[in-house]
Amino acid sequence: MAEIAILYEHPLWFRPLFAALDARGVDYVAIQADDHHFTPGASPPPAPLIFNRLAQSSFLRSAEHPIFYAAALFEEWERQGATIINGGRAFAIDSSKARQLSLITSLGLDIPATRVVHRAADVVAAAEGLRFPIVVKANIGGSGAGIVRYDNLSELKVVAAEGGFPTSIDSVLLVQEYVPARSGKITRIETLDSKYLYAIEVEGGGAFDLCPADACVADSQIKLAAVQPDARLIAAAERIAEAMDLDVGGIEVMIDDRDGIPRFYDINALSNFVADPLNVLGWDPHERLVDWLQQRIARA
Repeated sequence: MAEIAILYEHPLWFRPLFAALDARGVDYVAIQADDHHFTPGASPPPAPLIFNRLAQSSFLRSAEHPIFYAAALFEEWERQGATIINGGRAFAIDSSKARQLSLITSLGLDIPATRVVHRAADVVAAAEGLRFPIVVKANIGGSGAGIVRYDNLSELKVVAAEGGFPTSIDSVLLVQEYVPARSGKITRIETLDSKYLYAIEVEGGGAFDLCPADACVADSQIKLAAVQPDARLIAAAERIAEAMDLDVGGIEVMIDDRDGIPRFYDINALSNFVADPLNVLGWDPHERLVDWLQQRIARA
């Protein structure tokens, strides 16, 4: 049995991770989720420690995505004694923007004003009391997928009559105030072992796709820069990570230009780290990640 198993979906995103593991001589097995299956009660975990590297955006690449399958698989393996990095609780919250926002508000932190609905027919009513422009978001998205901005109520009603709202694979939608981010920038705070690892400032050129990883940056308008956030933002991000049992992941926050309030709005448990880390950060986060994985292997 290997020391650690990596369950992943995207065929290219984790080459840097695999290279770092190979360089350290870690005994691991990489499992591609697409052709995976299990027998309830009779499929032992492939390793005592399993690293969940499944993206919520996998539904964009295949209608037969592994998101809901993986939730059952992780519970099966955890029941048999395996330790899942970014396991059941973290994965459940990662797969629901509504759950993310509920968690954040439970910690006394600010979010964009939001209503959650499960029928497109209720979007217009849910927007009552919100300041326009608003966005309608798919509850399960990724890389900006399923987010559309509406500038006024008349526009929203026209789209409602035409049945043109975004869809989510779980039929849950968020109706949310569009927050004008100060200077057009958001901050993504990366955590490891629920502790601050690094942060980047992301300028998206007005787009909703703010994914800073290699696979997302090519041919985009995204600009990245290393940044040292205010200590209060770091502490808040660590509280979020700890509350959701997030072992590795990014937490996104923006300063609302209307009132100066930091609003946390997204958690991404699949952080394959910033593109071109040596130039952006001056060091490679994969080295710290593998250090930590080896510690977890020793404990497992």
